[in-house]
Amino acid sequence: MGGFFGCASKVECSSDLFYGTDYLSHLGTKRGGLVTYDDGQFNRTIHSLENAYFRSKFESDLGKLTGQRGLGVISDTDSQPIIIHSHLGQFAVVMVGKIANLDELAKEVLSKNIHFAETSQGTINPTELTAALICRGDSIVKGIAHAQEKIKGSCSMLVMTDDCIYAARDQLGRTPIIIGKRDNAYAASSESSAFSNLGFEVEHFVGPGEIVCMTAEGIEQVKAPGDKMQVCSFLWVYYGYPASTYEGINTEQVRYNCGGALAKNETCQADLVSGIPDSGIGHAIGFSNATGIPYMRPYVKYTPTWPRSFMPQNQKMRDLVAQMKLIPVKEIIQGKRIIFCDDSVVRGTQLQDNTEILYEYGAKEVHMRIACPCLIHPCEFLNFSNSRSTLDLAGRKAIYDLEGQEECDLTDYAVSGSEKHSRMLEKIVQRLGLTTLRYQTLDDLVQAIGLPKEKLCTHCWDGSSYFK
Repeated sequence: MGGFFGCASKVECSSDLFYGTDYLSHLGTKRGGLVTYDDGQFNRTIHSLENAYFRSKFESDLGKLTGQRGLGVISDTDSQPIIIHSHLGQFAVVMVGKIANLDELAKEVLSKNIHFAETSQGTINPTELTAALICRGDSIVKGIAHAQEKIKGSCSMLVMTDDCIYAARDQLGRTPIIIGKRDNAYAASSESSAFSNLGFEVEHFVGPGEIVCMTAEGIEQVKAPGDKMQVCSFLWVYYGYPASTYEGINTEQVRYNCGGALAKNETCQADLVSGIPDSGIGHAIGFSNATGIPYMRPYVKYTPTWPRSFMPQNQKMRDLVAQMKLIPVKEIIQGKRIIFCDDSVVRGTQLQDNTEILYEYGAKEVHMRIACPCLIHPCEFLNFSNSRSTLDLAGRKAIYDLEGQEECDLTDYAVSGSEKHSRMLEKIVQRLGLTTLRYQTLDDLVQAIGLPKEKLCTHCWDGSSYFK
């Protein structure tokens, strides 16, 4: 998914920029970048993060990143920030999201005799394409608005000029931007959790399609938000850091709510409840609080050297990371009936491995409770599932086994309690070797988040979301 952090300060901003961006490392997979503006020039540095952590890569660069304004980014895909020299003047840009119509837009830009210098994974760099669209306007603000209108999918961005930082959220608000305030600075971030230890307080949640101009003195709205929103539900279920708040709603509290919703219809007897670290823990605490079943840790996570398991692009390496970072505790597992809560089941390979280990360590029963509905549609709007084919999804694999074909009507499979949904669950249970499996209903998830259904992107569960 990726994340960004921008700071406009009355004093040197490099320290805030460094630590603020580092607090977004859980969102990205491949590259990090920083840029500052000082005395008429941009100072930029970009590093690969595939074999090292952000702090170890960028700490030595801080001395050259002088200035009172700067941008930082953790990227899933392309090298950022991009620095542009144009008829609008110099500007730097960072973005997060997924441009679903990238090829179409690139052809349109190329037809105007504009070339691209950057490439990403053998194709055009999405951030450079975004910058090229901005340059089609006759002002920075009009250019950003033009990019927002043209891009399908999602694209939230920070654009730094010689006098301010513009924060612009994508048209349907799938990827959030939060503005923080301190006595001598303002900051814009993908996650509010980046603010607390830097002394910032949340000042404003940028709305869908809104553009805000940010300086060290304050913020000014230069384009009003739209009236439609499709913010990604997975921010609360999985991606978001527990201390983060989006649209005024805290991630950890939503996870407690999800666990409580899962617990309300629980009929299985169990000795303990646990969560798959890390994002399953909040769901499990909520489940435990609602049922009175004690929360315990049959798996503990070894954190010093292992990244999040979705980060490596190679499936074999993802499986290795998932296995090596979780250490089972035999004395807690042996002879126990265990309810495990997790945020989601994507492919199911990691869950299958975890279940086998639990049985090897003497678990009597393994019941899985999943905090969201079954994933049956690949993500079209973010980079959540961009490296996976449709049949990699555990739900779609089960449907294929039942239907004998990849393309079929998925409507009934998305309805909790329907005959087709129950048959799909049976297939997944057999494949993963579980005692029982139950997913959250979509209605309960929406209620746990606390926003109206029409303001949430729920495409991966029910296929209901849309392009602007």
